Amino acid sequence: MYTYLWIFFCVLIIILLTLDLFIIHRKDKVITLKHSLIETGVWILISLAFNVVVYFTLGSKSAGEFLTAYLIEKSLSVDNLFVFQIIFAYYLIPSKLQHRVLFWGIIGSVIMRAIFIYFGVKLIENFDFLLYIMGLFLVFAGIKLLLGKESKVDPKNNLIGKLIRRIIPVFKNYHGNKFFVTRNWKLYATPLFIVLIVVETTDIIFALDSVPAILGITVDPFIVYTSNIFAILGLRALYFSLAGIMTLFHMLKYGLGLILAFIGVKIFFEDIYTINTLHSLGVVLLVLFGSILLSLIMKPRLANNTDMQKL
Repeated sequence: MYTYLWIFFCVLIIILLTLDLFIIHRKDKVITLKHSLIETGVWILISLAFNVVVYFTLGSKSAGEFLTAYLIEKSLSVDNLFVFQIIFAYYLIPSKLQHRVLFWGIIGSVIMRAIFIYFGVKLIENFDFLLYIMGLFLVFAGIKLLLGKESKVDPKNNLIGKLIRRIIPVFKNYHGNKFFVTRNWKLYATPLFIVLIVVETTDIIFALDSVPAILGITVDPFIVYTSNIFAILGLRALYFSLAGIMTLFHMLKYGLGLILAFIGVKIFFEDIYTINTLHSLGVVLLVLFGSILLSLIMKPRLANNTDMQKL
């Protein structure tokens, strides 16, 4: 059963990414709000359709786990879109090139998440105590978000970006959508490649929160990986949809903090009291909708607005 599902999933992802890069976004252009909203809706519908496939092949429990994991990863991604704004603003990347960077960044994420999830599941299967350490980490990460002390990303001090500059000479100016150019038989990286590297390394930092959170819901590799990938595949379209209105969701990070802390506590008390998948899904939905509702009711602090204007 899983073999056929894995094949179906891999073929589907290859087809979707091929259509995205070579047909829908064949030419670099500024993504309009209307286009990004439509594309975001399509990605969500595809994800929900895949969830239906999971329901009829693996059962309601797996389908519930997929939806819960998908919502958690998607929510964490929304909060992380602020970081993409900072990176693009810092490097002055043209609007029409942002989608290309995010596309190839997603390709890297697909590979890196597979590695993270594979080793994460294997470690938990062989060392049960690591699950409790992961639970403690999630509680700590949740408290940090609730206290407004989440880690800040500084593109200027990205270590991998600095290392690349030491290895490969970098042009000062962009050369269209090219990541590399040659001059006098010598290879040069363009600033676009540096931006891609910064986005990739930032995603690894994101995965330190999101992957353990999903492993707290299920350790089924298929559910963990597919829900994670479907969530991040729609991240590019979601970025352009929310780029102008992300300040409306200023309370979301507190909701995410509660969710991470909830999953961490759930892991600790799993042997004493098991919270079923539907109840976990209900908590996630309640907290997410609650934080969005509070964001619409409560005005963001002036400091938050000022920070966004500086971008």
